[in-house]
Amino acid sequence: MIEIRTEAAIQEPRRIRGLEMPWNRVMGSTEAPARAARALGPWHPQEFMAECVEIVPEVGGMMTFVFRRTDGAPLAFRAGQYVNVAFPVNGEDRDPVDRSYSLSSSPTKPWTFDITVKRDPSGVVSPWVHENVKPGTVLEMLGPVGAFHLPDADRRARYLLLAAGAGITPIMSMVRTIHSLPGQADVVVLYHGAAAGGFAFHRELAYIASVDSRVKVFYSLGDRARPDGWEGLSGRLTAAMLEEVAPDANGRQVYACGPEGYLNTATELLRKVGVDDTSIYMEFFSGDRQTLLEYQAELALAVDIAEEIAEELADSAEDYYESQPAAFGLYEPGYDTEGTLEATGLPLESVEHDVPGPATSGGNPEEAPKAAAPDASSFDTVGTGSLTMSFMRTGINVRIDSNEHILGAAQRAGVRIGANCKEGMCGSCKVVKLSGEVDMNHQGGIRTREIDAGKFLPCCSTARTDLVIDA
Repeated sequence: MIEIRTEAAIQEPRRIRGLEMPWNRVMGSTEAPARAARALGPWHPQEFMAECVEIVPEVGGMMTFVFRRTDGAPLAFRAGQYVNVAFPVNGEDRDPVDRSYSLSSSPTKPWTFDITVKRDPSGVVSPWVHENVKPGTVLEMLGPVGAFHLPDADRRARYLLLAAGAGITPIMSMVRTIHSLPGQADVVVLYHGAAAGGFAFHRELAYIASVDSRVKVFYSLGDRARPDGWEGLSGRLTAAMLEEVAPDANGRQVYACGPEGYLNTATELLRKVGVDDTSIYMEFFSGDRQTLLEYQAELALAVDIAEEIAEELADSAEDYYESQPAAFGLYEPGYDTEGTLEATGLPLESVEHDVPGPATSGGNPEEAPKAAAPDASSFDTVGTGSLTMSFMRTGINVRIDSNEHILGAAQRAGVRIGANCKEGMCGSCKVVKLSGEVDMNHQGGIRTREIDAGKFLPCCSTARTDLVIDA
């Protein structure tokens, strides 16, 4: 007869100290056998095509779309990063509308990757995505991008993960990643939602918390009434709530993602409970706040690394990675219901400087004479600087120095250029450069085909010469 001991204590697994991402050692290795694994290391953003292979309904009006790269390569990224996707919402013959979505899957399973999209009934893109993206749909993507991610190695690995609403998507990637890795860790997740049945991924989170003693998950209904049977927390984020779920918050690295109001509150409350600013990492949905200093340091390092990698790849026989500027975007951009200016406005046309002659009687009627371009010498000139920018649609010349970003100078002069961020990722300020040269240090908000067509991002560009701009 087999004796069953129900009262035996469950022993915790014995683990190595801290967490280390699987690519961490490969990226620094010079050994030949390790080179084959470098494809799994998150280098810098690439432009690629991806095919949807599965759609998974989630609660809370969200849908997960599972993709794989059409070239068969893995998508190497860090947990918390996102991709910029071009959606043909206006038809295949019109310019696509770009949106950035966090990756909700784990980079330890790189052969497919997930983005989770919350449907906004008043939005331009998300309803189209929910209704039109199906298995077999192929979309153009750029990524991975984002400085909001787990470190490649952490000897302590003590985290407080805060999420509100759709902000759970990058946090879910982090939870899945930590659960998939060996090593000691201590993770507390606090997830705010609007309704008891509206917490996306709640079943998987419950499972992970039940089998992985390193992860604890708490839910709060915000300011909603507590329904019968609700066993979670209630109320908006407070210092008392933080101390309840993580009394040692000041000894943890904090990652938070959600609406800006939620993150503003979290920033102040975390300071109240003793968390230093250098331990707080946030994913903002607009560029209205000052970027954390450590983000800037990481971006500078990323630029140097990407340049070295680009040189190495240029000499390689393998063409798997496409050499392009460094890209670690700092924000997931916010868009209004009308989309970007380029998506909904009139198509941009190059100004012809030579006036064509009259059409012949036998010519194509569509080839009518174009109006003469305005004479920039007649424009008013404002500002000071060694270079001149002529904005042809606005009808103004703006003087600028070579170390000044073009967007700020243009906006101060009254030139209307839409912009949701100031770090070169979202792409909403994209305009056409008719002549002149710029230095553009973008973070993934513009594609190679657009640069080839004369477009640039004034938010992250400086002038090298006098410029003529179609704005």
